[in-house]
Amino acid sequence: MSEIRKVAVIGDTASVSGFAALGLSVFCENDGTKISKLINRLAANDFGVIYITEPAAVLAADTIKKYRSSRLPAIVLIPAVEGNTGEGMKAVHEAVEKAVGSDILN
Repeated sequence: MSEIRKVAVIGDTASVSGFAALGLSVFCENDGTKISKLINRLAANDFGVIYITEPAAVLAADTIKKYRSSRLPAIVLIPAVEGNTGEGMKAVHEAVEKAVGSDILN
């Protein structure tokens, strides 16, 4: 049986506050330095999945890139209330290209 890990959501208040009703740990943040520190803290504290809005992910891109090659935490980009920036799909394309050697999604 696999170990249950915690799940977090990071982003602006309007985009992430509803996730608290699902029992997820919600962190409302819009400062890049604070987001990077938060991601590192969550990773060190047994969070298995971190959902982060695309605008927040752009602010912490270097930190997120650091975890891409790690098994955990899985960092998943989600759209914010103000819309989709395309960063989530870009990350999917990069992961597919890395896994199979070419971007088969185009």
